Amino acid sequence: MANPHAGEVALTLNGETRVMKLTLGALAELEAKLGTGSLVDLVERFESGGFSAGDVLALVAAGLRGGGWCGTRADLLTAEIEGGPVEAARAAADCLARAFALPEAG
Repeated sequence: MANPHAGEVALTLNGETRVMKLTLGALAELEAKLGTGSLVDLVERFESGGFSAGDVLALVAAGLRGGGWCGTRADLLTAEIEGGPVEAARAAADCLARAFALPEAG
């Protein structure tokens, strides 16, 4: 079960619910995979709706690895994501937002 307070997002991949989390290592991997631009550019693309399928794929792969998944980006090309591309984009956006959210005062 994903813990949103820990920055986690659930995504069902090939019938198995996985946890996505953008750890520092996952963020560094994501930045390297993007090649151009920065994470700020990526956040702006998601906020404006101008993201690409490649952005979603890179974010999902990094988030899954940050959550402990041992698969590769290539594995995602043939994976069945419950909810399809729309759910993948939603999970990617949520994961990105949670990575930079400040803890709630409590």
